[in-house]
Amino acid sequence: MSGESVLEVKNLRTSFFTDDGEVAAVDDIDFYINKGEILGVVGESGCGKSVTSLSIMGLVPSPPGKIVGGEILYKGEDLTKASEKRMRQIRGNDITMIFQEPMTSLNPLFTIGNQIMETIRLHNKWNKQQVKERAIEILQMVGLPRAEELLNEYPHQLSGGMRQRVMIAMAMVCNPQLLIADEPTTALDVTIQAQILKLMKKLNHDYQTAIMMITHDLGVVAEVCQRVVVMYAGKVVEEGDIATIYKSPKHPYTVGLIKSVPDMRKKVDRLYSIPGNVPKPGSIKEGCRFAARCEHAFDRCFTETPELYQTGEGQKVRCFLYEQQGGVSK
Repeated sequence: MSGESVLEVKNLRTSFFTDDGEVAAVDDIDFYINKGEILGVVGESGCGKSVTSLSIMGLVPSPPGKIVGGEILYKGEDLTKASEKRMRQIRGNDITMIFQEPMTSLNPLFTIGNQIMETIRLHNKWNKQQVKERAIEILQMVGLPRAEELLNEYPHQLSGGMRQRVMIAMAMVCNPQLLIADEPTTALDVTIQAQILKLMKKLNHDYQTAIMMITHDLGVVAEVCQRVVVMYAGKVVEEGDIATIYKSPKHPYTVGLIKSVPDMRKKVDRLYSIPGNVPKPGSIKEGCRFAARCEHAFDRCFTETPELYQTGEGQKVRCFLYEQQGGVSK
């Protein structure tokens, strides 16, 4: 894995403007993805993971959403300042995205071949035969049988796992530098999940495609990712390499997430769950976002927002408990 950065997100803030005022769905977050790396972005529903990915792709619905601050640097180019024409060139060619429910992403009125070949034609000046050959090649690459016949079939004729493979094929057809996978295995059964994760690891290994894996499942992160960013209520609360985070989680929220994963080796009467609920976006105006659910919270946690503190080699945590262990790290 190269240390060359493909994507850098700096102080990103994305808000939605409602009748009740501005709601910051993503609030001043920083992270990076290196070439050939798989980065996991973890958190409960509503923490800002998907809004972060839509911000990178330039797909935040406007109105009511808008990127109000920060930078999204793709190979040094700030995508927040890019024109819509430039973003159309980047989307599908340099940065691609797959979604958690392929049935809503694939058009039911067009064949699989129509949809894949349209993607190829948008970004390449190839003749009809070249486009068809590339479509067959990419379907075979993602492990789909009878690829040529599949070109004439419709999404409803395919199983959930096959549809997700088609979505991955469409995302990979132009050999992107970065693939954003938003909960790519959520709607699939366990066996198919394992196959899709194995496929994504293979694509990452064979083509050096950087992958941003968005999930709430720590098992998925442990399976495929090298580093992880933990988000809570629009902020990054911890980040580090997988081994360090699993062996020594620092933020109380990360500790709770890991404790929530059932251990097949232990018999317990009741599974652990983090007390309380995720706060409504924009409802906490001051203090640590996790304070109300944290067993270690003290007075300062409710009035001041902690910075990201460096606690070890590459590990950062947003918690006052670690303020004295290292300097502020941005």
